[in-house]
Amino acid sequence: MREHPDTLPLVPIASGQGAWLTGMDGKRYLDAVSSWWTNIHGHAEPRIAAAIARQAGQLEQVILAGFSHRPAIELAERLLAIAPRAPERAPLAKVFYADNGSAGIEVALKMAFHWFRNAGQRQRSRFVALANGYHGETLGALSVGDIPLYRRTYAPLLSECIFAPSPDAYYCENALEAEQQALAAAERLADIFERYPGEICAIIIEPLLQCAGGMRMHHPAYLRRVRELCDAHGAFFIADEIATGFGRTGTLFACEAAGVQPDFLCLSKGLTGGFLPLAAVLTTQSVYQGFLDDSRERAFLHSHSYTGNPLACAAALASLDIFAADAVIERNQPLMARMAEHRQSIARLPHVADARQTGMVCAFELARDGNKHTPFAPELRVGLAAYKAALAHGVILRPLGDVLYWMPPYCTTPAELDLLAEITCHAIEKATACA
Repeated sequence: MREHPDTLPLVPIASGQGAWLTGMDGKRYLDAVSSWWTNIHGHAEPRIAAAIARQAGQLEQVILAGFSHRPAIELAERLLAIAPRAPERAPLAKVFYADNGSAGIEVALKMAFHWFRNAGQRQRSRFVALANGYHGETLGALSVGDIPLYRRTYAPLLSECIFAPSPDAYYCENALEAEQQALAAAERLADIFERYPGEICAIIIEPLLQCAGGMRMHHPAYLRRVRELCDAHGAFFIADEIATGFGRTGTLFACEAAGVQPDFLCLSKGLTGGFLPLAAVLTTQSVYQGFLDDSRERAFLHSHSYTGNPLACAAALASLDIFAADAVIERNQPLMARMAEHRQSIARLPHVADARQTGMVCAFELARDGNKHTPFAPELRVGLAAYKAALAHGVILRPLGDVLYWMPPYCTTPAELDLLAEITCHAIEKATACA
């Protein structure tokens, strides 16, 4: 907040339309980060707005304990129908609703832990997560996150977690090296399972893309090996697709790139097209059965006031309708190709150390002379300078340290991508000119 009065004056927004936001002063801003990765179809998307309005005239909220309603049931059925599936596994069969991404992570962590207690395996109390991972900022989610900026202050409050090396391909030069890096990281994970036999409850992963960790990307081979290790050692695989789901990585869900099915699939952000908060945790019939008992202590007692809110479910259903009606995944293919062309051009700028892409996400890591081993000194705040330069030209490029990234709404046009690339080049050149 200290930055906002002077360094970064707050920008009051009056309205949004498509990929654009309009300030109270009439200035327009291209929303290249989809308002924290939530707005996938564009601002004020009329079909989602209309669905919310219709639902508001029928039912705005009802307790989802002992009661239910059509939008919640229909959404659960449709999510299960499109969820990642592996032919050799029983499909994901049940949905538990929460009201934001961090809450969804808490649901998955508690459910995995509690299932093993109900099964008489109380020794299975350890969680494994990836170095540089992020899963939210509530206490359970922070416990399995590894970004010091978020967790350091609260460390005394957090549960112990085992952090495995990340399969991040930042220092790899090609896809072969990225795969080798992924498999090497998987071997370190295998060592952890061997070190704690019968003690690991679950591993939680952001598949393909560690978002808050600087948009670091990894090869899908890692996910296949994780699935094998979880099966071999009797642990759960929790896929945090809160940011990666609904087309961000090129397929509907990131797990599809590896052909794996997790035991828990956590969804939020783009779930409602960016209109309302909602989270869904998908899991198996076996997990569900583990809580069916006359004892309330063995039941999964976890609730949110707005669990399965009808308005949010209506928005999510309308978003899924758009995916089907507009063939969004297919329509995004030429946009991804256009982004790749611009990414390759920006990669040639002198201080761009890495320009990487997974699906509809591009990231540009800035370092002195473009050398990955010589990052800019943190006090220079090069990423912040680039953000300010872009904002002055009507583009929102909210950085992660010295990493600029594109995660635009899917309605973004080729011409708007051209503008985004032009302003990104300008912002990088201005920010690094005197650094």
